[in-house]
Amino acid sequence: MRLAAKGFTAILSIITVGVALSLSPAFAGDDNSNSKNVTEDEIVRALAPQPKKPLTRGLSIGPQTDPAPSAAETKLLQTVRGRATRSLSSTEREEIASAAKDKPNIDLEITFDYNSADISAKSLPSVQALGRALTSPDLKGSTFVVAGHTDAAGGDSYNQELSERRADSIKRYLVDKYSIAAADLVTVGYGKSKLKDPSQPMSEVNRRVQVVNMENKTTASK
Repeated sequence: MRLAAKGFTAILSIITVGVALSLSPAFAGDDNSNSKNVTEDEIVRALAPQPKKPLTRGLSIGPQTDPAPSAAETKLLQTVRGRATRSLSSTEREEIASAAKDKPNIDLEITFDYNSADISAKSLPSVQALGRALTSPDLKGSTFVVAGHTDAAGGDSYNQELSERRADSIKRYLVDKYSIAAADLVTVGYGKSKLKDPSQPMSEVNRRVQVVNMENKTTASK
């Protein structure tokens, strides 16, 4: 009788624990399918040029950084604007990277299906937020670099071509869905040469797209 009672108690305990687990809220890390998505507002804040600080009388300060592109950068943009992504030389790609490094940018973790240029379902909300941001009054009319990147799997030439296809995929989506002028989106691929996380070269965070605001026509004309 006692053994039966103990058995019943053990079964009851197991059932209680099971019910408790089923009713417990899931941890945030259990489903991170939306954890990397960003909002339209976050993208606008990251890409909007910073206004110049007014000079103060009697205060000596060093030269301020001009957010407008230099003559050399403008010439570079005119050279590559409208060009096919695959037509850019390695020198032009590095010139773009150099010109972009001090510009407003955001490194969106827009991931892609493995070995593919297809935007992953979990990253589609980020691409849509990007489309809304680039057509917002604060950013509309700017020239943006859309840079594709891959992880370290595969050879250099394969990854270079894949990164170009990924940049083109984002551009095509933005042009088709948000009517952004194709000439305002300069696409470039960097393959696996600029990993976001070199310590984990195969990680999906390396399969991403970076967006850089190279030239703001709206603010420059004011």
